[in-house]
Amino acid sequence: MAGTNKTLGGGGFHHVAIRSRDFDKTVDFYTRVLGFSPKINWQEAPKRAVMLDAGDGNYLEVFEDLDSPAGGGDESSGGAILHFALRCDDTDAAIKRVREAGCEVTMEPTSIDVKAKEQLVPIRIAFCKGPDGELIEFFQNELT
Repeated sequence: MAGTNKTLGGGGFHHVAIRSRDFDKTVDFYTRVLGFSPKINWQEAPKRAVMLDAGDGNYLEVFEDLDSPAGGGDESSGGAILHFALRCDDTDAAIKRVREAGCEVTMEPTSIDVKAKEQLVPIRIAFCKGPDGELIEFFQNELT
């Protein structure tokens, strides 16, 4: 499907990149717990990298960086990415999975009506910290 962004000649997110101090743990989390699949791997330890497909052609790019500061994804770190959002059909189930994997849930599943112009758009969101401190939002649009 062609994108609608005329300026860029496409549109949508291709990938978000993060640094990982524990590459194997990070890849295991995104593949086993969240169902991503590896598409492209390159380099060798200690500078490995992988593109993980989120399931719809959007990717998370993980770079092994043993010197990366812990908690690199939260607002206090000064990083450019505050969080990234993953579309999901069931925010509660997603949070259950990450909690069972031992990740910190920073916001429990919450239903919100976002006022978009004259329309209320019901969404359900939740947040957790990933294995490298990155802040992940689970975003469920309750409109069918």
